[in-house]
Amino acid sequence: MVAAAAALGALAGLAAPGVARAVPPAPGRGAVSVGHGKLPVVGAVVCGGLAAARGPEPALPAFLLVASVGVVLAVVDLTSLRLPDPLVGAAALGGGTALTVAAVAAGTPGRLALALVGAALSFLLYVVLALLPRSRLGFGDVKLAAVLGLPLGWLGWPTLWLGLLLPHLLNGVLALALLAAGRVRRDTALPFGPALLAGAWLAAVLA
Repeated sequence: MVAAAAALGALAGLAAPGVARAVPPAPGRGAVSVGHGKLPVVGAVVCGGLAAARGPEPALPAFLLVASVGVVLAVVDLTSLRLPDPLVGAAALGGGTALTVAAVAAGTPGRLALALVGAALSFLLYVVLALLPRSRLGFGDVKLAAVLGLPLGWLGWPTLWLGLLLPHLLNGVLALALLAAGRVRRDTALPFGPALLAGAWLAAVLA
């Protein structure tokens, strides 16, 4: 199972640069290069790590589907500062469908309900954050947060809250490191999608 999951992640890493090239950068942002050679390894670690941590539970296909699309989304956001709706929608549809199948197969409709609540709470929280003065969150981030709320909610309240908190910690540490290194200025727009995805992944692995 771990090997198959790692292979899926590696394929997502291989596909990510081609998808990223097809997405025009956000206004005012030039195309940014990402080291393509390491992406299959990153994808393999992401999906293989999930499979190793979660084991043969019924919801694992949903986690792997969202994670593999997430690898592509992270690369797209890094290169163009965008989270395209078709990719976010694919993660939502695939993840939601797979969780529904898992709930039926395991006879746990309550966990599916919790997953939906997690998605709704994540959406509402990020809408509020995006509307705050001087917020740098876009509505692509809001929609991605809602999608990630599905698997996080399935895993329970502690995992959901951890998955909502970790992205802000990760992004803050990264921003401080880049500022200290002189790589960015205080007004530089940084993509938040990778932090959202990394935080959700860490929460799922640690759950």
